[in-house]
Amino acid sequence: MLAVALFIFIAGLIIGIGAVSVIETLGFLGRHSSYWTETTIRTHKVTKPLIWLGTILAILGGVLTYRELGFDWHAKYHLVAATLLVLNGSFLSFWLSPRLLKREAHGQAGELLPANWQFAITLSFFVSIFFWWSSLAVLVDLLATRLA
Repeated sequence: MLAVALFIFIAGLIIGIGAVSVIETLGFLGRHSSYWTETTIRTHKVTKPLIWLGTILAILGGVLTYRELGFDWHAKYHLVAATLLVLNGSFLSFWLSPRLLKREAHGQAGELLPANWQFAITLSFFVSIFFWWSSLAVLVDLLATRLA
């Protein structure tokens, strides 16, 4: 059962990190470019469900893994990271995304985003990148210390 749990956990991290890396890179490029802003708006329709799929799988895999291995600091870190990633993803999915889709529907997808949106997106970028990658690092530490 531990092998299945770890597979689900790792698959979730791979899917999530992959999708986040794509959309965050495009979003960074879109800060000063109408072309990349429009590309980001279009691409997020694909990456958003992949990020949520990765989040769900990582959480499910984490729960199953820690049920087998016990609840230690690795589990606490992953619990905090998952909570912050869900909150961050909720902001992006339920506040930002509808506004981006509205801009696209009104033919404004190529316009640069307002400065306050860009600031919020930049903060979200750092939260997302940090907690996805650090979650992977913590899982590697768990595997190196507990299963070696």
